[in-house]
Amino acid sequence: MKALRDAFDRVHPFFAKGGLLEKAYPMYEALDTFLFTPGETAHGRTHVRDNIDLKRMMITVVFALIPVTLFGMWNTGYQANSAIQKMTEANVDFDYDWHHTVHTAIGLGHDPANHIDNFVYGAIFFIPIYVVCMFVGGHVELVFSVLRGHEINEGFLVTGLLFPLTLPASIPLWQVAVGIAFGVIVAKEVFGGTGRNFLNVALTSRAFLYFAYAGQISGDKVWTAVDGFSGATALGQMANARDNAVESLGAVQYVWGAEEPITWMQAFIGTIQGCVGETSALLCLVGALILIASGIGSWKIMGGVVAGVTATALLLSGIGSETNPMFAVPFYWHLVIGGLAFGLVFMATDPVSASMTELGKWVYGILIGFMTVLIRVVNPAFPEGIMLAILFGNVFAPLIDWAVVQLNIRRRAARYVTA
Repeated sequence: MKALRDAFDRVHPFFAKGGLLEKAYPMYEALDTFLFTPGETAHGRTHVRDNIDLKRMMITVVFALIPVTLFGMWNTGYQANSAIQKMTEANVDFDYDWHHTVHTAIGLGHDPANHIDNFVYGAIFFIPIYVVCMFVGGHVELVFSVLRGHEINEGFLVTGLLFPLTLPASIPLWQVAVGIAFGVIVAKEVFGGTGRNFLNVALTSRAFLYFAYAGQISGDKVWTAVDGFSGATALGQMANARDNAVESLGAVQYVWGAEEPITWMQAFIGTIQGCVGETSALLCLVGALILIASGIGSWKIMGGVVAGVTATALLLSGIGSETNPMFAVPFYWHLVIGGLAFGLVFMATDPVSASMTELGKWVYGILIGFMTVLIRVVNPAFPEGIMLAILFGNVFAPLIDWAVVQLNIRRRAARYVTA
């Protein structure tokens, strides 16, 4: 590593101010800080020193995302291989695409009982989405950094992984490129870059795709990576249920509406249809423990979301409805279906777009939980509510913090008056 360090030091004058490649300094600085710890240190009593910087924070979040990413690739392959097996047994014709060609070229088949078949087939779908997202989004950030003369921050390492995990595996790659470019430019760069965006970039990208290209990111035909196979998510099945959204058989809860009912444990583990990284509440919980233990993710925001979901679901189930089956969905089902677990762990806790005051974090989390269930129940045509709920919370986070600060000021003023 010393030889590499020396090589970087030799070319540094070319990228420094006044050098021949001055405009390309953000590229040099990004690669340097990615490979090595920055050599600059703070001096003076006015600086607050911490053992974690932006790079370490972002790497920790990426580390927390690894379990859901690996499982998401496996589950994508498992759902696809299960569908292929069913369609083959039923003599249903369907078209293979280039993913199948690559998969069979390396000598693998479509056996859903084979974990290698599942993982590799899922990876063939996910990795291109991830590469396109990183390539396009990274170059957008590079262009803005060069134009402004700013450093390239590590924040996109997280955004570039979060966004693909919120997409169905069957999404066209060109839409991935358009979506991430829109999110980085509109939700981040126009406000000044990393640390200045008030909206979550990954969710803004996904919201743009949802409203611009709804046919490729919603409906029953996009959740399984097999052309022509139709299957709704658990939320979709609940919203379309004619009688009760959830029925009880003994001690086991089932979602009805599919050929094979989904148990609560299946939804908790994540072996169901959905976006690549959002199906497993169990592995989202693992990620939550990592973020909380490292001090990066706020347990107050997570707890607030859970409290908001629980209270709202209990309230609406108590009200009931004869025409809307979503009113009957228990709170513990809301917590494991859709992208709620993924959103409350990795999206709602975004330190830039979330509330920063301690009381505000609780209010912010409760607001997101309330809005999530309200959107899911009151508007069954839009069964997934966590995306819009978090963006709604992002918009109100500054107002929440302002209100908390003003409340503290009034309390302190009243304390001094009575002293």
